[in-house]
Amino acid sequence: MARKKAQYPLIEGLEITTLAAEGKAMGRWNDVVVFVPMTVPGDVVNVQIRNKRRRFMEGVVTEYVKRSPLREEPFCSHFGVCGGCKWQNLPYTEQLRFKTEQVRDQLTRIGKVELPEIAPCLGSAKTQYYRNKLEFTFADRRWLTYEEIAQGGDIEPRPALGFHIPNMFDKILDIDHCWLQPDPSNPLRDEIKRYCIENGYSFHNAREHQGLMRGIVIRTASTGENMLIVVFNEDDRQKIDSLMEHIHTKFPEITSLFYIVNTKWNDSLTDQTPVLYAGKDHIIEQMEGLQFKVGPKSFYQTNSEQAYELYKVTREFADLKPEDTLYDLYTGTGTIANFCARRCKKVVGIEYVPEAIEDAKINSQINGIDNTSFYAGDMKAVLSDDFVARNGRPDVIILDPPRAGVDEPVIEVIRRAAPERMVYVSCNPATQARDLALLDEDYRVVAVQPVDMFPHTHHVENVVKLVRRR
Repeated sequence: MARKKAQYPLIEGLEITTLAAEGKAMGRWNDVVVFVPMTVPGDVVNVQIRNKRRRFMEGVVTEYVKRSPLREEPFCSHFGVCGGCKWQNLPYTEQLRFKTEQVRDQLTRIGKVELPEIAPCLGSAKTQYYRNKLEFTFADRRWLTYEEIAQGGDIEPRPALGFHIPNMFDKILDIDHCWLQPDPSNPLRDEIKRYCIENGYSFHNAREHQGLMRGIVIRTASTGENMLIVVFNEDDRQKIDSLMEHIHTKFPEITSLFYIVNTKWNDSLTDQTPVLYAGKDHIIEQMEGLQFKVGPKSFYQTNSEQAYELYKVTREFADLKPEDTLYDLYTGTGTIANFCARRCKKVVGIEYVPEAIEDAKINSQINGIDNTSFYAGDMKAVLSDDFVARNGRPDVIILDPPRAGVDEPVIEVIRRAAPERMVYVSCNPATQARDLALLDEDYRVVAVQPVDMFPHTHHVENVVKLVRRR
């Protein structure tokens, strides 16, 4: 017997009272929390519940009874559908205020450590066209919005080049204009789609794993250089060459033009070999006179200008002295390590990805920096008491781990190494708070600075300075 479909209530006149995690907002109905996306505090809405749990419910707006005076008009036509930039309807000052509160809440509630006054979140000078990297995906059929379907009638199926619908690996929203990345991103994407459609190129179907055109990656640097990587699902030499030559001719300003043939079912490119079609095999980012080589698989902070502000805060908190030895853990391509190298005697960087370590070494070489050394491997395996003995006890440690935070065995080695100061940079204040609690016996938090790397989203970077207890 088929299970009956759950009947969820329609809540009328729900007042949205505050912002919540993951870009949502919330109100209360009969003492139950109700999460409602795309709303802002002060909205009064009718909400159709779509998901019900014991302690909370989630729903979507069916009608705005009253619109909040805080509300701003979203600038993007794809707002509410593509899943990105969820806070376009909220003034930027309010976004920054909530991000500061988010950091305060997580460090207090999870970390339970003594905190100094938390500085207001450092805003990004650019809130549009601030990203230096975007990935777009092809699909043989574009995603139809609920509004389009509700209008009825015949809807012509069209292919798409755009972003994944949230939580749907095979559904792609066709993008008309994206406000995240500067030119040539939009005209380049549009021209590739136009050429492929007019010349009969098949677009990928993720479920059937068929279709030539799979994706593109566009990187734009603060120096004005840019990179394009076109991802194909088949090694159709004639069509690949025809498209690449058209792009090369139409956009001669492209510094670095690559393609990849990825026949795997998954979209990951880390294990694929990019083929250079034209130009240099890298682009250059620049920061305070330092140059950083960015290849097709290199990691670099996706907001170049705000990355500079983040690294300045990190360096200031490190309070480096000429005689100091600095450990930069989770160093990536060595950006922070090289950025700090001229302020101290020695820098030791560790990173899991071998290709990133090679980039870090090259970045030291091209900048004439000779006091850095970099090691590749799992942090738990590389950072040991013996490693510290061989490379010298760190006076300062900078931590910039992935979202999962620092493994406990690594924290134990750090505590035994006993650096005088630490700077913990995190893209996830919740795991950062957990790690601060583990360090609290030996280190006290003396400064906290949230930094906004991603305007119009709920994401926040947070920098914490720790000093060894006496």
